[in-house]
Amino acid sequence: ELASEPADTDEFLVSDAGTIKRIDYSLIKGGGITVADQWRLTTNFTGNADPIASNLEQVDTSGQGTLGSAMTESSGIFTFPSTGIWLVKYNLSVNTGAGTTPTVDGLCTSFIQVTTNNSSYSNVARASAGLHDTSGGQVHENASEVSSLIDVTDTSNVKVRFKADSINSTTTVTGDSTLNKTFFTFIRLGDT
Repeated sequence: ELASEPADTDEFLVSDAGTIKRIDYSLIKGGGITVADQWRLTTNFTGNADPIASNLEQVDTSGQGTLGSAMTESSGIFTFPSTGIWLVKYNLSVNTGAGTTPTVDGLCTSFIQVTTNNSSYSNVARASAGLHDTSGGQVHENASEVSSLIDVTDTSNVKVRFKADSINSTTTVTGDSTLNKTFFTFIRLGDT
């Protein structure tokens, strides 16, 4: 019997068919998902962003919450609080504005980008949505949610950021400080 309860982040060595692996105590005691976090864009902007680098906040509206250690963000670059396999989701919300009729350029594209060396980023997931308005009224359109599993083997080198592309001059990327419009979700699924 243990003298005191281990912390959830304490690691134990187990043998898996002769291969020694490290496992967080939270998983041994039946933990399941230990980290879930959401961030959002708080204000609108027009044009492309590579990456979306400002006006970002962790969700904080009454009724919303997080689980476990939070992600950290600096200039649009998100750092994971722990290694593991992470599910990362990105929802890009755009608005064409009242009285505008988008052209073929009324396409918005969202990208999840990852680095494994804390330097060069690659696109790992992409979604696009076309904007169409024949009436001249206001149109809201969300790019299909894009997601990817990210293998975070090293929290100093594996990071993610989010790109908004193909945003024309009549289209606004929408944000809000009280509800999720353009937002990012991070869920740690298990050990790497």
